[in-house]
Amino acid sequence: MTDSVPEGRVAEPAEAVPAEPEYDPAAPAPLHVPRTPTGDAEVDERLERLADADHLATDGHLEVYEDVHRGLRDALTALDTRPGPPAPAPHGERAPTPSYHQSRS
Repeated sequence: MTDSVPEGRVAEPAEAVPAEPEYDPAAPAPLHVPRTPTGDAEVDERLERLADADHLATDGHLEVYEDVHRGLRDALTALDTRPGPPAPAPHGERAPTPSYHQSRS
């Protein structure tokens, strides 16, 4: 008994077995960190931007985090510039009342 292939016939290649991908700990992997909506559209949009980091290698995370931080900082700064209700008077002091006294000439 011989293992040779008769002349004129070509040996068929063995079926290729697909190689399983190797585990790469540095490959991007979603963290699946829950993000609870805040009710503020601008803030929620920034928090959703964090999901972009799930698809990037670790060295790309910094850009996303800095962008989100900058956006959240800007949203907080904007709160300081919006007009709001007047601040309450310190304890023990009364706020000035409008004067209804009219001078007569």
